[in-house]
Amino acid sequence: MESTNKSNSINLGLYLGGILSLIVVLIYAVNLDLFIEWWLGILLFVLVVAYGVVAANKAKKNGGGFISFKGAFIQYFITIAVGTFIGTIVSVAIFAVIDPDAATYLNEQILILSKTTMERFGAPQEVITTALEEASKKDNFSIGMQLQSYVFRLAFYAIVGLIVALIVKKTNTSEA
Repeated sequence: MESTNKSNSINLGLYLGGILSLIVVLIYAVNLDLFIEWWLGILLFVLVVAYGVVAANKAKKNGGGFISFKGAFIQYFITIAVGTFIGTIVSVAIFAVIDPDAATYLNEQILILSKTTMERFGAPQEVITTALEEASKKDNFSIGMQLQSYVFRLAFYAIVGLIVALIVKKTNTSEA
């Protein structure tokens, strides 16, 4: 049963990775500016969490309607880790290997967006200048930064996964 659940979660992770990769490639091909849209992040977050929930629920169904907190979390996390890793590898391939100019363009757009946002919130000019100087030193699409971002996303998704596991878990009290 346990290996079936892990196999299901890995397969769901592969599907998720394929979808995330397709989204990245399509946005790259259609309009790079979509990468800095706030709603894209929310859409991807919902997609990733939905796949994790499906994995936990499938494992629960495989267990006859019962699953431990740990079991639900593990199945959720395997799916998320596999799927987002594949998406990250595709992003690294595009922005660090295939088209570094696209990464340069997006880094510039991020700086412009940051400046506009800080001005809108009334930040003093010296704070804006300092923040933009620091931000301009970072390449958000370098291999290292994308891998670091992957790790931070995993940590965030893990926190969400704890909540999902709390909701999905159901123990069989008749066996106790």
